Amino acid sequence: MKTESRLKRLGTHLLLLMLVFINLVPLIIVLSSSLRSPRNMTNPLNWFNEFTLESFISAYTRMNFPIALWNSIVLTSVSVIFVVLFAAMAAYPMARIRSRTSKFLYMFFLAGLVVPGQMVLIPIIQMIKGLGIPLGQYTPILMFITCSLPFSTFLYTGFIRSGVPEEIEEAAYIDGAGLFTRFSKIVFPLLLPVTVSVIITQGVWIWNDYFFNMVFITKTLDSPLPVAMLGFLGDQQNPAQWNVLFAACILCVLPLLVMFFALQKYFVGGLTMGSVKG
Repeated sequence: MKTESRLKRLGTHLLLLMLVFINLVPLIIVLSSSLRSPRNMTNPLNWFNEFTLESFISAYTRMNFPIALWNSIVLTSVSVIFVVLFAAMAAYPMARIRSRTSKFLYMFFLAGLVVPGQMVLIPIIQMIKGLGIPLGQYTPILMFITCSLPFSTFLYTGFIRSGVPEEIEEAAYIDGAGLFTRFSKIVFPLLLPVTVSVIITQGVWIWNDYFFNMVFITKTLDSPLPVAMLGFLGDQQNPAQWNVLFAACILCVLPLLVMFFALQKYFVGGLTMGSVKG
């Protein structure tokens, strides 16, 4: 029996190692190709046959990396800040008030997970123009906030119900704390794990999104990193510069890696507790 269990454990470990290797192969190809010169178009499976930063320098220069990075930081940070504030304030009454209205509002927010923003893009553009909102660099923020609210509200509602005891608020109410004071000084600080989860999950897709940015942003200098990378894809006359494109991908993902490693200790707890009770 011990021999069979050891063989099963060994087989499981080998299978997991194989899956890890299969998932790492594309990342290794990207890293290896980015360390080649733009002219080196040898077999990408011939890993690390050259070590040079020419592709990184070319990508950094041609995509105006500092400007594109700043545009991405502004779009992502402003969108995430408003998502956190709106979602937390919307989830608080839905988690605490037990009525048909709160249940209806909760299901209303969940319904937003079913309909992607791309499906209603044309009516939204017509509505934006009807309201007199100019289309420009910061217009995608409206779409990012709208598309992020359903999932973020779902996480906050579940976390408040399962992770924030009502007794703490009752004690503050007895001491004379008002509704805004209870939310801002007691409830919201306890939402740190789920807030970090919202920042990471919504921040990553906002950072990587190029659809809404391509629709609303028309000036090159206003483009964030995902749109700036499209210039390396090429066309029929100019083939894609894969080594430079892979270097640009690594430059774009580095800020996300820094953010994730800084916030990862809160990430898992916020997701798991936020999904216990819906």
